[in-house]
Amino acid sequence: MSITAMPTTEIVPARSWYKRNEIAVTPWLFLAPGVLFFLFYVIFPIFQSFNLSLYAWDGLGEARYVGLANYQELSTDRAFETSLWNNLKWLVLYLLAIPAGLFIALFLNQTVTGIRLYKSLFFFPFVISQIVVGLVFTWFYDPTFGLLNVMLGWIGLGPINVLGDPTLVTYGIIAAGLWPQTAYCMILYLTGLNAVDPEQIEAGRLDGAKGWRMLWYIIIPQLKPATFIAFVVTIIGALRSFDLISIMTNGGPFGSSRVLSFYMFEKALSEYGFRMGYGAAIAVVLFLIMLVFIAYFLWSMFQEERAR
Repeated sequence: MSITAMPTTEIVPARSWYKRNEIAVTPWLFLAPGVLFFLFYVIFPIFQSFNLSLYAWDGLGEARYVGLANYQELSTDRAFETSLWNNLKWLVLYLLAIPAGLFIALFLNQTVTGIRLYKSLFFFPFVISQIVVGLVFTWFYDPTFGLLNVMLGWIGLGPINVLGDPTLVTYGIIAAGLWPQTAYCMILYLTGLNAVDPEQIEAGRLDGAKGWRMLWYIIIPQLKPATFIAFVVTIIGALRSFDLISIMTNGGPFGSSRVLSFYMFEKALSEYGFRMGYGAAIAVVLFLIMLVFIAYFLWSMFQEERAR
């Protein structure tokens, strides 16, 4: 008589929820610290600023709810109007750093004698502090011993007090800011030029493209990623310009060189203000202006990814 063995079923131990979802969960665990810091130090203060702009508060006493009164006051504030107009000047003129950086990068991308020295000289403004840039240009514009007026004297022109003239001061500060910003754009384009396809260059030469035609139809289209980053960084730099104004003029003369970020500081934190709610309202306006550009940049990136 034969004995038939009963089939045995192997008992599989139950896996935990983490083991079942390990591949999906692990990346989020690594991202969690950065996400929490971003939420706490960026997103939360944004909403807090929106809320604070609805109050009148000196930073110490009790906050008093005033609704949209701060924004109504902004609409009739001449200093705010001047700051907004100056920010528009910064936005338009600061973009000159992009073509200037491109042409300097094209020059430095050649093989000529002493090119390393030239690269070092053009790279130098990028590594120094904005504070140092402000001090250097303050001395450069000085009406008594500044190099600008010395050079103007060589051609028989009288001294010009750039930082003391309400009509010239904003343009003088923008020129100072363009010096390091052009260096930054140059670095971006130098990196982009290293990625240009040499086969397309050769094909363009065979088709008779040279000079401006080569630059416009062959090289610049391949520099689109570098141009995009340069545009984003330049726009943000123009909107958050504060250091140079604080060092060179402190908003003067007569408040004619203020921008929104500096006026916000004056109203909220300086000796003239301690109006936290009003300063928050200015910050909200500045944020909304930035949001327009940020939305455009994100939309452009989404469209580019979608097209791939």
